[in-house]
Amino acid sequence: MNPFFSGIFAQALKKKKNGDKGPTDIHSHYTMAKAFRELKLTALKLFRDIVLTILGIFSAAFGLESFLLPNKFIDGGATGISLLLSELTPLSLPVFLVLVNLPFILMGTRLIGIRFAIKTSLAILGLAIVVATVHFPEVTHDKLLVAAFGGFFLGAGIGLAVRSGCVIDGTEILALYLSRRFRTTMGDIITLVNLMIFSAAAYFLSIDSALYSMITYLAASRTVDFVIEGIEEYTGITIVSVHSEEIRKMIVEKLGRGITVYTGKRGFGKTGHTRDIEILFTAITRLEISKLNSEIQKIDPNAFVVMNSLKDIQGGLVKRRPHSK
Repeated sequence: MNPFFSGIFAQALKKKKNGDKGPTDIHSHYTMAKAFRELKLTALKLFRDIVLTILGIFSAAFGLESFLLPNKFIDGGATGISLLLSELTPLSLPVFLVLVNLPFILMGTRLIGIRFAIKTSLAILGLAIVVATVHFPEVTHDKLLVAAFGGFFLGAGIGLAVRSGCVIDGTEILALYLSRRFRTTMGDIITLVNLMIFSAAAYFLSIDSALYSMITYLAASRTVDFVIEGIEEYTGITIVSVHSEEIRKMIVEKLGRGITVYTGKRGFGKTGHTRDIEILFTAITRLEISKLNSEIQKIDPNAFVVMNSLKDIQGGLVKRRPHSK
């Protein structure tokens, strides 16, 4: 390690808890390497978040300026409210992007934390500045293309912002607050809010604009899910079988996946007799489901298999490697 950084870490590590003993532990290579690694990961995450936020801002601004604004289409959420108000009042869209989201930012400070609120404030302010100063050309006059691709670019921007740890549309913060207060789901609240927005669009603008705006919202929401969750969807597989050891080896050796083994009890018969049994759990991609089912059928046709969709997974997977047949 560079002597300059070594000195910095050495000074920082001297401030450890009082229970630590001796300079050897403090200045150990392991401790200093760990501190350097943590600093490096923090810096990389900060850089990644900044890049994703900037890309999200420009993607959303492009969708607004090149597609939605020229055709008077709106979206759901806080962005939709801002678009609708900008059409009905003399004030411009950037002003409403800040004003409409401001209460949600304050709400997010209490619900999620000050760091989230600061990042969200900067992202929304950045979006307002880009919309006000950078003018993208209108791409097409076809209303269906405007609705679809306007929603796509706006949704991509929202999704990229979420991946960076902030939002440029504060509706989900409101939904989170109301779901906790009234014990309902966030999905129900978001649906109700958007229903009110599109009803207002139909009344103040036109029914056609409201219908096309619903297409915009659907395109945006699907794009947000795609950007956040990624293209590779995972499936959690739970397997109960008397041949659990053979199935475990097959998954590790043929699929190259990790396995978690639980110990459970199997209930059967009218009298409810129980028997100890191993329960296997693994996570695979949807492209591997067919192969897994085929291999399980070869080992135990009577195996009990349950599949659940997973939003995202981190770590724990064995890297795929070639196996001799």
